[in-house]
Amino acid sequence: MDLDKHLIEEIKHISLSMFNKNFFSVYHGSISARVSNNDFIINKKDTILDEVTMDSLIRLNCLKQDYRWNSASSDAEIHKHIYRTISSAKYISYTMPPYTTAYSLKHSKVSPLDYFGRKILGDVIVYDPKNFNDWLERAPYEIPQFFHKNDTHLLLIKGFGLISYDRDIIEMAKKISILENSCRLLVLSASL
Repeated sequence: MDLDKHLIEEIKHISLSMFNKNFFSVYHGSISARVSNNDFIINKKDTILDEVTMDSLIRLNCLKQDYRWNSASSDAEIHKHIYRTISSAKYISYTMPPYTTAYSLKHSKVSPLDYFGRKILGDVIVYDPKNFNDWLERAPYEIPQFFHKNDTHLLLIKGFGLISYDRDIIEMAKKISILENSCRLLVLSASL
């Protein structure tokens, strides 16, 4: 696999940072990057996201699913559909920030009260998948549809977590962090 070393370092750095903030857990979550029009790299399914290496990433093609898909993260299908339908998506992640995910259980939107949340994100809709029994089959289609209908790069799914994409991996991580901080402040201020 002849992947750009700088790209691998970017993914490794952001993945470790997000793992340390508890946005990923052991064997939970995914991060990917588009490497060509129809190809992307994503973590393998047994990757612990605090130690991403070249060996823990796999290159997949959006147009043909071969044997490599068996080793890829279970979120690969979601990433594929986002890359195929949103040309501006260069990086995608699936995280489960604890305060953000907890906040999604009881609210239909996040309305940040802190400066950075309000200024940078504004209101964030909480998407209710309703039935979790078939969510993983529906998710690859419903998630890109949501992004097309709403002018956002963040999709907070009730009880599931956060799907995000961006052209810049740092911007993507920054928005996830700002949302988590906003939700943390909302939860903490509710008990004051």
